[in-house]
Amino acid sequence: MQALREFLFLGMANHLPRLKWSDKLRWLLLKAAGLDMQGRSTVYGPVVLRPIGGARQVHVGKGCFINTEVRFACPKAPITLGKRCRIGPRVCFEGAQHSLYLDDNGRRGTTGAPITVGDDVWIGAGAIITAGVEIGEGAVVAAGAVVAETVKPYTLVGGVPAKPIKDLSDGPNA
Repeated sequence: MQALREFLFLGMANHLPRLKWSDKLRWLLLKAAGLDMQGRSTVYGPVVLRPIGGARQVHVGKGCFINTEVRFACPKAPITLGKRCRIGPRVCFEGAQHSLYLDDNGRRGTTGAPITVGDDVWIGAGAIITAGVEIGEGAVVAAGAVVAETVKPYTLVGGVPAKPIKDLSDGPNA
């Protein structure tokens, strides 16, 4: 029943037109689909969830902004966004990963680990956040970065793989 509810409400949310009133309504439909929306947020959509039934694994803090075509892949572990996060278009939260080695049946097993994003984080367009990553409060992830390791609070990271670029803890005048 949860999967059907998720399918219906996610479909409605993703097919709303891009108008100011529908952008404000979309978060309610995502909440009805099963996402843990902890308060009002703006979601442009569409939002991609993998697998269907994974909505209850996604937790979004109050006051977040989620741009278009953001993907949450959470078949094995939760994905948590803190308060007031800014998520750019086409960001992928990839909470699952495959083994490097084949099992006895010639398949690569799937494992997963939580992804945790702290409060006031900004993730630029097209970034990929992999399983097991924690992004500290106030951090910034540059567009196109692939984040495979923990990001310290108030740090700008970028590149493939993402590496620290600048310490942001001293503010704009540092």
